[in-house]
Amino acid sequence: MPDHPADDLTERVARLTLEQKADLLTGATPWLTRPSPVAGLRAIALSDGPAGVRGTRDVEPLPSAAFPNPTALAATWDVAAAERLGAVFAAEARRQDVDVVLAPTMNLQRTPYGGRHFENYSEDPVLTAGIAAALVAAIQRHGVGATPKHLVANESETERTSYVARVDEATLREVYLAPFEAVVEAGAWTVMAAYNGLDDGVEAAPATEHRRLLRSVLKDEWGFDGLVMSDWMAATTTVPTALAGLDLVMPGPDGPWNERLVEAVRRGDVDEAEVDDKVVRLLRLAGRVGALDGATPAPAPDVDVRSELRTLAGRAMVLLRNRSETLPLTAHGLGRVALIGPNAVEPHVQGDGSAHVNPEHVVTPAEGLRAALGPDVVVEVEPGCDAHTVHPTLAADLLASASVVYLGADGTERGAGPLAGPSARIAPPDAGTVAARLRLVLALDEPGTHDLVIGVLGRHRTAVDGEAVWTHDATATEHEVLTGVSHHPPGAPLLIDVAPGERREVNVDVEVEIPTLGDFGRWSVLVIGHRPPSPPADELVARAVAAAERADVAVVVVGTNDETESEGFDRPTLALAGEQDALVRAVAAAARRTVVVVNSGSPVLLPWLDEVDAVLWAWLPGQEAGHALADVLLGGTEPAGRLPWTLPASEDDLPVREVVPVDGVIDYREAALIGYRGWDAAGAVPAAPFGFGLGYGAWRTVSVKGPAELAAGEPAELTVEAHHDGGRTSRHVVQVYLEPPGAAAGDRRLAAFAVVEAGPDAAATATLTVPARAFQRWRDGGWATVPGRYALVVGGHSRDDAAVRHEVVVAG
Repeated sequence: MPDHPADDLTERVARLTLEQKADLLTGATPWLTRPSPVAGLRAIALSDGPAGVRGTRDVEPLPSAAFPNPTALAATWDVAAAERLGAVFAAEARRQDVDVVLAPTMNLQRTPYGGRHFENYSEDPVLTAGIAAALVAAIQRHGVGATPKHLVANESETERTSYVARVDEATLREVYLAPFEAVVEAGAWTVMAAYNGLDDGVEAAPATEHRRLLRSVLKDEWGFDGLVMSDWMAATTTVPTALAGLDLVMPGPDGPWNERLVEAVRRGDVDEAEVDDKVVRLLRLAGRVGALDGATPAPAPDVDVRSELRTLAGRAMVLLRNRSETLPLTAHGLGRVALIGPNAVEPHVQGDGSAHVNPEHVVTPAEGLRAALGPDVVVEVEPGCDAHTVHPTLAADLLASASVVYLGADGTERGAGPLAGPSARIAPPDAGTVAARLRLVLALDEPGTHDLVIGVLGRHRTAVDGEAVWTHDATATEHEVLTGVSHHPPGAPLLIDVAPGERREVNVDVEVEIPTLGDFGRWSVLVIGHRPPSPPADELVARAVAAAERADVAVVVVGTNDETESEGFDRPTLALAGEQDALVRAVAAAARRTVVVVNSGSPVLLPWLDEVDAVLWAWLPGQEAGHALADVLLGGTEPAGRLPWTLPASEDDLPVREVVPVDGVIDYREAALIGYRGWDAAGAVPAAPFGFGLGYGAWRTVSVKGPAELAAGEPAELTVEAHHDGGRTSRHVVQVYLEPPGAAAGDRRLAAFAVVEAGPDAAATATLTVPARAFQRWRDGGWATVPGRYALVVGGHSRDDAAVRHEVVVAG
């Protein structure tokens, strides 16, 4: 759909008073902008997030499809897969009346300790740019806005709203800004400014106040005609943010603009033309998503959401080891499968924070395997160990009843109703409500000791069976939301013993203050944590080993959970939690064949990688997890993924470890040497290199054809022939790495990539473009071609010994 004419947008702005214009530039609610009948504008609905579309309802949200985590999409190295997922994003947005999706997350995986590592695409800017640009264009093709975020250098969660990232100009341009430049070129309609500050050596300011970043680079140099919004509550000043180029303050209804922006204009601190430009950008976005009168929204795409997510989850999986072609399994001859591991019982399908959605269903590994193998194959499930560091949420069927009574300041009742379940938001019905009284009845009948935590956000008191057991005196603030405390709030610990044959009803009464959480609104949350009675740890392992001994194959599913991969905090270690490593080794020693499935969005250490028959990295696979896993294990889908980051063998070898600011600053002193380039520069050996993946085929690069010479500013067009020697149809990722003249360790970097497919004993041809920018560096305030002899290294991963080299001389 073509943009609204510029003169029409200008005329709409002219109808508005200064007060009306300023009013439009702060959200009306956490998820809606403000309408203007005068300008012919309805409210624009925005929604998280990067791995699904949560919608705009914080209380009793609609079910939302849970996608594989963004890193899984990058693991396909497939722009066509990104385009298909863009259609799924648009379909889900339209289903929930969402106009703008707050995705994709464009920050780089500078270090695997980053809490939102799973939410980002890659440690490499070229791969991030290629996948994200295709996704943004596809979402917007269907009339839904995408929001690349968080501009820029937002790679840590510790002190995330206040730290300053110190990045030199060349590194900023060549590494961290490069993906954002690509999505702007792809036509992004909005961009989100980050929480953190940026010191680029010229200007040091919070991202929402960084005039050089938002205005000079984004709007003036790159020609971005869209809208710049703040991250939620990131904008804290009036004049600096207005002058820097911020266009929309979120969330609403409060914030630093509103009447203060009007006053700033009247004082002469902000030119009214600045306000007009912001409103024009808001109206332009509204026209693009169909929120202006006279604008017709593009039709919603017709997409089979479950099928697309299942295919993506399977193809994204990365086969790291496959001794004696253990995989794919042959269903014929399988009589018994031992499905073992904490993530086999409770798969980790999505990260926590703004990426979290509420799926209608999640297919477990057991459900997927049983559906694929049929009733004649026994699938025996054993957890083997407990990988939780906090209590999992109570099963809904153990909460017999849950109700809430809302109270005014004088203690009178102002409303009542049921609670949504063991994890529920407590939102007041009106402004006069200041507290709530919760009444919970837990029905426990499993014999043994039940370990519970009645977690409630903010000031509260808890009584159990009429006896006071817990008091928490601290009033909650927005800090608890920003740091993730609201997902696992503190509360009363309880140990409840249930005798065999007994049904124990536990009556829990909670009085809670309804806190004001800044612009996040007024609400509290209830989260009932529960560890049911469980055998001792050694018995759990013994049962898993016995199941493995009885089975034809043991499939061990280990990994992370939302306690370790989440927005709001960084990871302290890359080791698997609990006794998962010991469990893998115990099962491998007992089983005929052992397949380990790693259910993690971010790198974890695999000390047993060379001790088992097969290792499959399954990411956070989304709601279709079990079906996708069965498809891959049984050969219906090839695990065609390639690592979009480097898998470490040891934490000591990590090139970048720092996520904690020092005196409020994170210094990106490693410059461009992040990810595989840092590993190469250090000469360290990872467990698996960037770009690695075995798939179910056997591929080799046959030939590379391209120019021998290039003029300055000219791209290199390459034709690569790859041959598939395997016995089934297979997909392969052709990867082109560039080595500059006089290359030193760490200088080799990804320049282009493409996916090809071929049948048994067949060849495939890929045509790739190495852009002119690949031969340039940021010097003295601009891009300059570096002349000399370059090597274009074409292979299957960043350290492929069988790669083919093609040399090209670039003129100055």
